[in-house]
Amino acid sequence: MSIQLCTNLFYFQTFSFEERIPAQNTLGWIAVIIPVMGGLIVGAMARWGSKAIRGHGIPEAMENILQRDSRIPRRITFLKPLSSAVAIGSGGPFGAEGPIIATGGALGSWIGQILPVSAYERKILLASGAAAGMTAIFGTPLSAVMIAIELLLFEFRAKSFVPVALATIIAATLRSLFIGPESFFQMPPLPDTNITQLAIFLVFGLVMGLMCILVTKSIYWIEDAFEKIPVHWMWWPAIGGIAVGVIGLIEPRSLGVGYGNISMSLSGSLTIGAAASILVWKFLSWALALGSGTSGGTLAPLLTLGASFGFIVGTGITMLFPDWNIDPHAMALVGMAALFAGSSRALLTSVVFALEGTKQPLGLVPLLGCCSIAYVVSSLLMKNSIMTEKIVRRGLQVPHEYYPVKSNSH
Repeated sequence: MSIQLCTNLFYFQTFSFEERIPAQNTLGWIAVIIPVMGGLIVGAMARWGSKAIRGHGIPEAMENILQRDSRIPRRITFLKPLSSAVAIGSGGPFGAEGPIIATGGALGSWIGQILPVSAYERKILLASGAAAGMTAIFGTPLSAVMIAIELLLFEFRAKSFVPVALATIIAATLRSLFIGPESFFQMPPLPDTNITQLAIFLVFGLVMGLMCILVTKSIYWIEDAFEKIPVHWMWWPAIGGIAVGVIGLIEPRSLGVGYGNISMSLSGSLTIGAAASILVWKFLSWALALGSGTSGGTLAPLLTLGASFGFIVGTGITMLFPDWNIDPHAMALVGMAALFAGSSRALLTSVVFALEGTKQPLGLVPLLGCCSIAYVVSSLLMKNSIMTEKIVRRGLQVPHEYYPVKSNSH
């Protein structure tokens, strides 16, 4: 709701929670300065509020677990969602899920600092809050549990699994009451996958693995470039906002969260030209904005890029080789999941999220195949993921897999 309020204030000059997107604005050239204004506000909040609000959300939560015994400053609980609402509401091309996961984690950590619990139990509370936050957005409790295991807990044992699962169940129930039980992304039913089609999906997984590397390297190359700018870091989000504003004038659909772009790719309501435009401009806008150090997430942009690219490839194959019977909707689905799998190294989360988010059980086989190949290619050719590169650069050692139960631990 806070994102909608900021969107209405910035782009429509109304105090309203009505669901509107930045692309609907009629401001013309004036709209270019809105992301700059948002960047100035976020930069000021980071400098005089807390520098911890900068970044993707999930890497910062991982860092707090690995280095600070899951202790997150209490002010992050309200500063992170507020800064993200400003960044996204002013046109920032981010998803709300990263900041919300970070906010849920901060709330769990805060509770863990009030109660007389151990550092391990505080980590469980942090992960539970983060998983509940993801569930509240997407209505995907199982994938929220998986992301907690793969990116925050790095273990699978009942003592940590049960609290996280209970938190997601509560969040899913509340979401169903207030929003409804419908799947987050709508798309036509998928057909069964034959051997030829599965082989094509596996080859596509190889391509997506290479795309994961390109995306991750580009993000951190831009981040390194901002580090060399001879101005204080608080001004960087505003500089990134200039690029976001100009790109938004060229392609308005690059502004804001962009969940609608994902749905259009999955439902096939885009032309190849429109999908290509979203792919190119959304990537440039997101990479420049995220590299500037503002507050925003990575999941929605990765899903947008993967779905757009998958739709383009699937439609192209259908036009060139109609006898192969490749479904562009299926290619969009596996594309969005594979880009997330290879970039984040959260393989199981990616597969389960795509299934839960669309309620397409026949997508399981191509999803497993494509995501697994993308994961392997990315892991072999790139040491760190888009989630871990930042904290590895700070000298932290990040587990690359989760662990089974150990009776002598903790």
